[in-house]
Amino acid sequence: MRALMPVISEEVVHQRKRTGADRYDEMWEGVLHMPPMPNRFHQDFNWALETYLRQVWLPTRAARVHHEVNVAPVDGWPNNYRVPDLVILLPERFAIDHNEYFEGAPNVVIEIHSPGDESYEKLTFYADLGVPEVWIIDRDTCAPELYSLKRKRYKKATPSADGWLRSAETGLELRRGEGNRLAIRLEGNDATRQELSGE
Repeated sequence: MRALMPVISEEVVHQRKRTGADRYDEMWEGVLHMPPMPNRFHQDFNWALETYLRQVWLPTRAARVHHEVNVAPVDGWPNNYRVPDLVILLPERFAIDHNEYFEGAPNVVIEIHSPGDESYEKLTFYADLGVPEVWIIDRDTCAPELYSLKRKRYKKATPSADGWLRSAETGLELRRGEGNRLAIRLEGNDATRQELSGE
């Protein structure tokens, strides 16, 4: 069920801050979006993917991985921002990190798509920001989609003949694994392959 509250009281905003319910809130051009907390599977899958990136991929790159960071356009904070599940920064973009928020485009944003969420609606925002790559991974099937920015619009990547999607920004490959898991590896290196889920 979707709902719209034209005006939200300061009391509700303060209550959400006190209880931590605002952790995933986003501001879309001055309009507050209040998604529900992700379920346990979503959170555990997010943790598994971040762990792989930090333990297997980061040692091969001078890069950074962060979760649940406010991402805003230049001069957009705090009235226009989104909160992806994970972001990847390569060295040329480290300067966008202002601790409380990122001002500008990370190299990759990762959205774990739960039923009814706004992952796909965020694509226009990420394209306007200039994010080179967006990964959208289905929470329940762990099937990945990879979008690359071409002429200010996203083009959905086509898998290779053996089903892998290649991330040009990271050198990682993704595909749906066995039994609703995400298979991920360093490009062409099956020794680094893991199959991730929230179970």
